[in-house]
Amino acid sequence: MRTPQKVNLRALDHDELVAFMAELGEPSFRAKQVEDWILKKNVRSFDDMTNLSKALRAKLSERASLGGVTLATKQESEDGTRKYLLKFADGVSVECVGMPSKDRLSVCVSTQAGCAMGCLFCATGKSGFKRNLTPAEIYDQVAFVAEDFGHRATSVVLMGQGEPFANYDNTLEAMRLLNSPDGLGIGARHITVSTSGLVPQIRSFSHEPEQFCLAVSLHSARQELRNELMPGVRKHSLKRLHDAMADYVNRTKRRPTYEYAMIAGVNDTEEDLTALIDFTKGTLCHVNLIRLNELPGSRFKPSSEEKIERFKKVLTAYGVETTIRESRGNDIDAACGQLRQRRG
Repeated sequence: MRTPQKVNLRALDHDELVAFMAELGEPSFRAKQVEDWILKKNVRSFDDMTNLSKALRAKLSERASLGGVTLATKQESEDGTRKYLLKFADGVSVECVGMPSKDRLSVCVSTQAGCAMGCLFCATGKSGFKRNLTPAEIYDQVAFVAEDFGHRATSVVLMGQGEPFANYDNTLEAMRLLNSPDGLGIGARHITVSTSGLVPQIRSFSHEPEQFCLAVSLHSARQELRNELMPGVRKHSLKRLHDAMADYVNRTKRRPTYEYAMIAGVNDTEEDLTALIDFTKGTLCHVNLIRLNELPGSRFKPSSEEKIERFKKVLTAYGVETTIRESRGNDIDAACGQLRQRRG
């Protein structure tokens, strides 16, 4: 006789969990108790749910599982950054990163296993696309990292593996769960989602009620070059992206960030700088200049510090708020997808 498949409680939303408790003959308030153990305390065993009766814990153990993730590989940098390769129950693995700073902990998580966008300078796309992550799987990465550090996560960036807006509904649900007082209680303004520039989803995001932050991976403000570097967003032209971002700012009054990975001799010329100025000047935005993470065997190399500093100086002179991202984890597999490619 075939054993019935256990219900993964982490994959249930509140209403589904209430319904499951009713199946077990339990009152609805038990769902909130179980949610607290799963979401706030990240327990790995039903035996840890000490405010539930032994009889209920036994029923849960028989009928349900706690899902979650297991650690496949962890690397720790000299600067305290920790990079994780985590595995889900079906064997799919993703990367996430914990970045401590004084009394804060920032966590970078993945929203997809692999990526279909095909950006030429990114390690993730080389492994292909596996599947979307569920809201619980996105949330569990943050909970795992926070538990490993023994410190609550104070901010989250959804800019690990995958294109978050190609998994829009699950990504948004995960962000709301991270923000909820019933979840990890992270402030909406401390949760940032990064997209390569999917215009319809950016427009949808501008209508969401929460004050989540938005970052766009730009990497070139020249259409021909951006098409080459980022083939997955070819149909979303820079003109359409610019218009969508103007609408986003108008609706939300929030300052979006443009991520710009600087690649030697590719997107760091004077022509590229002029195009970037034209795209950003006079708009409410922040430009984040990034020294490219060099990948073994890649033809792309990071720009010199002098080039990066020049971009910052000139952009700032044109009134564009600009920073150079601090490099973290340079002595480990820092680039998105690199650890999974080597170890997964």
